[in-house]
Amino acid sequence: MAFKVTGVEQGEWAVIGVSGELDLVTSPVLRQRVHDAVAEGHHCLVLDLSDVFFCDSSGVGVLIAARRLIRSCRGRLRLILPAQGASDGSHVNRVLGALGVRRLFDVYADIDSAVSDEADPLSA
Repeated sequence: MAFKVTGVEQGEWAVIGVSGELDLVTSPVLRQRVHDAVAEGHHCLVLDLSDVFFCDSSGVGVLIAARRLIRSCRGRLRLILPAQGASDGSHVNRVLGALGVRRLFDVYADIDSAVSDEADPLSA
């Protein structure tokens, strides 16, 4: 599967979908897309990582940098990391948990809950 980044708007939220491997080669693409979204005035951002099947430390670095950037403009960042699915859950969710940084993010199971102000994030 090739790395792919897509973007749509849902209400006040900019939703960036990512699929493939998030690694040293591909993470700069996501970093730039996040920066572009913020530069366009989107401070409510959802990163849909449900189709990411591999994430290394550079991918985690991009997620942490995105969190820092969004917080600096008093925005909101939400991640979509399904608990169930390919190989019993999201690879990114497992990596973030193993590194002890999962608790830094508001995580949701799907786009509908991520863009809703009524849905609570999944527990870490």
